[in-house]
Amino acid sequence: MRVVVSVGGSVLAPDLDPERVAAYAEAIERLVADGCEVGVVVGGGGVAREYIETARDIGANEVELDRLGIGTTRLNARLLIAALGDRASLAPATDYEEAGAALRRDEVAVIGGVTPGQTTDAVAAAFAESVDADLLVYATSADGVYDADPNADPDAAQFAELSPAELVEVVLPMSRDAGASAPVDLLAAKLIDRAGIRSIVLDGTDPSAVVDAALYGDHTGTDVVPVGGEEPSSWTEER
Repeated sequence: MRVVVSVGGSVLAPDLDPERVAAYAEAIERLVADGCEVGVVVGGGGVAREYIETARDIGANEVELDRLGIGTTRLNARLLIAALGDRASLAPATDYEEAGAALRRDEVAVIGGVTPGQTTDAVAAAFAESVDADLLVYATSADGVYDADPNADPDAAQFAELSPAELVEVVLPMSRDAGASAPVDLLAAKLIDRAGIRSIVLDGTDPSAVVDAALYGDHTGTDVVPVGGEEPSSWTEER
């Protein structure tokens, strides 16, 4: 099974804790040991936001801000590569072809941001589409997709399952409201819908949650299931 895991920077390295980075590396190694081909997209998290806010205050334009964010995602990606050692490509891929080539070499392909104007959410969806991934897992700080921002609305309800088209419908109004927050952005949702990628959005604070979701389909987040989509065969096998 080919799996792309999108790890938010605030999940991987919220405080540059080496034990957390090592735990994520161990989780990815577990997937590889169980026969998965794995690509990892790493976000920038709070460090990226700090750089962007500082640069904005001194007059940087939006493209410059995006490039700062991309640079931070690649620093976080290098942290994960260091923890993975020989399992991973030597450096973060800078485009989808380079990342896909790493998968063909049986390496863990690690990639950060790619181009200004595109979030790592969208990078993960585009990468998953480009390599025909069987599963895309978003390891975020939110436990799935809700009908409203759960941080602002105590009555927000979590979706157990959505189709890709329904995901777009849920995310669309959130993308228009500066006060709301969606665990997956609108472009990523549209790419998932276009490609019909089976996806999971879950709380990635505990790296083992990614392992259970990818290998067995066990999680407390939200399944995004294309119409007519089938579960990965490994989910129906006995452990």
